Amino acid sequence: MNVPASRPVDFLALERARRRLVARAQVPWLHDEVARRMGERLAVVRVNPEAVIDWGGPVGGGAGVLARAYPMARRSCVGPGPAGAAQEAVRPRWTLFARRPAEPAVRWVAEGDVAVGEADLVWANMTLHGEPDPRVLMQRWHQAVRVGGFLMFSTFGPGTLPELRELYAQQGWGPPGDTLVDMHDLGDMLVEAGFADPVMDQETIHLTWADARSALSELRGLGANVHPARHRGLRTPGWRERLFEALAQRAHQAAEGRVRLSFEVVYGHAFRVAAPPRLAPVTKVELSEMRDMVRRARR
Repeated sequence: MNVPASRPVDFLALERARRRLVARAQVPWLHDEVARRMGERLAVVRVNPEAVIDWGGPVGGGAGVLARAYPMARRSCVGPGPAGAAQEAVRPRWTLFARRPAEPAVRWVAEGDVAVGEADLVWANMTLHGEPDPRVLMQRWHQAVRVGGFLMFSTFGPGTLPELRELYAQQGWGPPGDTLVDMHDLGDMLVEAGFADPVMDQETIHLTWADARSALSELRGLGANVHPARHRGLRTPGWRERLFEALAQRAHQAAEGRVRLSFEVVYGHAFRVAAPPRLAPVTKVELSEMRDMVRRARR
């Protein structure tokens, strides 16, 4: 499938949403849950990384998962962090009894400072759907992974929040969120970026809340509507009440009587392999070499 190089997004709205997510004191619960599920997939990869990059860690979560999976790996976090965090890493702590270094400190680095081939593993939990052009970010990931290393990521898929999309369409309110990329297209993009053997998987997570206010409050913690065709300007309190009423009506019609929303989560991992040698347009093979090749093939 031919996917456009850039998704339609409002870049100013996207930047505001990123700043708000980074400023949160706590990683969204759903991000932590997806990180836990993605961590279970690490067992199928027979690579024990010495250097790990947590791409977008402050927003994506998963620091605890990586610490438990690879306690002695050197870990770096790419993305905005606390003041001064991008400076030199804090010295490793020393245990009181063992007299040896405890878990290595996490080094904070800016995206532009990541060295080529710096990591055996690039881990990117719930960050790709916030990128206007997924291809660009995948190319950065490929540069950061050394030969023999691998990438593991998760992101929202297009099956996310179908309930809100249907409700908004019925009310004529425009799109409730931006366009998300299909799992198969993400796999094709990985190959285009230079990765090998991509493995893609997806699941749908259903969450319920007691009321519409609680549901929308948690949604706001996950991001924002950055679609350029969304409603411009601030919504009125009256519109917000209509949204609450519409969600409550849907909850009343459901068997459990709770507000129910669905999230498609896409998981992917792929490897970086050595580039194949370049072949000349014309290759000359001596007759004696061809005879040897035929003899070996007959054996």
